[in-house]
Amino acid sequence: MLQQPAAKYHAFPPVRLADRQWPNNVICRAPMWMSTDLRDGNQSLFEPMDATRKMRLFHSLCAIGFKEIEVAFPSASQTDFDFVRGLIEGRHIPDDVTIEVLTQAREHLIRRTMESLRGARRAIVHVYNATSKPFREFVFGMSRQEVIDMAVSSVRLVRELAEAQPDTEWVLEYSPETFTATELDFALEVCDQVTAAWGATPDNKVILNLPTTVEVTTPNVYADQIEWMHRHLARRDSIILSLHPHNDRGTAVAAAELGLMAGADRVEGCLFGNGERTGNVDLVTLALNLYTQGISPNLDFSDINAVARTVESCTQLPIHPRHPYVGDLVFTAFSGSHQDAIRKGFSVQQPGSLWSVPYLPIDPADLGRSYDSVIRVNSQSGKGGVAWLLENEYGIVLPRRLQVEFSGVVQALADRVGGEVSADDIWQLFSETYLADAAALAYVEHQLFDHAGAQGIRLGLAVDGKAQRLTGEGNGPIDAAVHALRAIGIDLQVRSYEERSIGSSVEGGNACACAFVEVSARGVSGDRYGVGIDSNIVTASIRALLSAARRVGRQSAAAQAA
Repeated sequence: MLQQPAAKYHAFPPVRLADRQWPNNVICRAPMWMSTDLRDGNQSLFEPMDATRKMRLFHSLCAIGFKEIEVAFPSASQTDFDFVRGLIEGRHIPDDVTIEVLTQAREHLIRRTMESLRGARRAIVHVYNATSKPFREFVFGMSRQEVIDMAVSSVRLVRELAEAQPDTEWVLEYSPETFTATELDFALEVCDQVTAAWGATPDNKVILNLPTTVEVTTPNVYADQIEWMHRHLARRDSIILSLHPHNDRGTAVAAAELGLMAGADRVEGCLFGNGERTGNVDLVTLALNLYTQGISPNLDFSDINAVARTVESCTQLPIHPRHPYVGDLVFTAFSGSHQDAIRKGFSVQQPGSLWSVPYLPIDPADLGRSYDSVIRVNSQSGKGGVAWLLENEYGIVLPRRLQVEFSGVVQALADRVGGEVSADDIWQLFSETYLADAAALAYVEHQLFDHAGAQGIRLGLAVDGKAQRLTGEGNGPIDAAVHALRAIGIDLQVRSYEERSIGSSVEGGNACACAFVEVSARGVSGDRYGVGIDSNIVTASIRALLSAARRVGRQSAAAQAA
């Protein structure tokens, strides 16, 4: 049993912000994005990426549309240093992309970092030091003033070294690490001193990054902290206010969204939320959340599968099948009621209209996902899923009552196999149930004729392996065939008849017809469907009638055996 929280933990105090504005705000444009997949994401891997995989991921990030990419911690290892040099010397950085590097607020590390960037067209130097009370007292043994002095002296050193490399356009980013656990008045003092030391102006802005280094409270408190800083920072017009949410409480996306509502301009994170501990904010989820609200994220996820496979290959981390927007199963419905609602939604969704398909907050096609996997069938599924698969895989649109009838057949199979039933499995079952000729009653041929104003038919069948020729007349081919079958003891009443065109034969041939006949028979409870497919509509109709007759016969035999 868990200990009582009061015995071990304490709640962080709320921000005193009686007139908070963020709850009434809405996000109306995309933030500036910064990917830290190659730095924060990479350092969290059990086996960090080698240079080849890092380069592949870098190019992928550029292709997606990231304009700021944190590529390394060059003072931490020769590998990271060499990667930065490789990007610059190999001219891999597009003109509209700015690389960013991270360094602690220590002189020798800053000098090494600035050395790694020599020759870059434009670079962001990201300096940080921890500011919260536990770090000041327990980790570093420093006073508030000493923490401020460390930050300010580091910024002045970056400025001095930047002035010695005038061919590079330099941008400063500063993070008060552990911001969310830092007293707000102190975080404000540090940040104001940093922007003053850099000489921030509207034309030379400083990126102030306020991270949830570790999530310690609810997202609304983070939003309060961001709004408080947004409203109290000196030189606000000379600052790009940035968020870097981690996911320790599982609320990084919410924290980022509320932080943007509270006045932030920029978000740092990783594709699919990779990062230390439980990860960074998931930039894919955040961007596509904006997209579903009609806001262009200015990032290209139109082939989300390709992005996912690249990230999995580079990081060696699998993406969960239920991961928002990208997981293999997020556009898959097993529930029968979900399947039915999705199918009905697709049937009325018009091109160019507002997206409004039940259970699908985004059109899978916008992400390069096909509809093939939207509906899958298992023992929890219903008629909607079965109908969807037959329609989309084989072009057969089932009448509603046939959907109900056949779903019971599929359900029985799913219960037997105890797992998912594929589209191929369903087609095979559909063929065996409705389309396959049986020795007991098989179609051979037919000829139509007119007689005294009635439609006549000569019907060639194989009944229990023996050839039979039957003749009947009626008000049309189907009615004539019904009368012909009575000669061998098959007495059916046709309840309904539908025919539909199939774009191409399921065997890969030309366009053909699909006929559905619903019948009843004396002594057999309920109605039964038959289905026939042929390039000739009359032949398809007769095959459908014989299909129904076979199914009635099986039902009758089963009833007699019982």
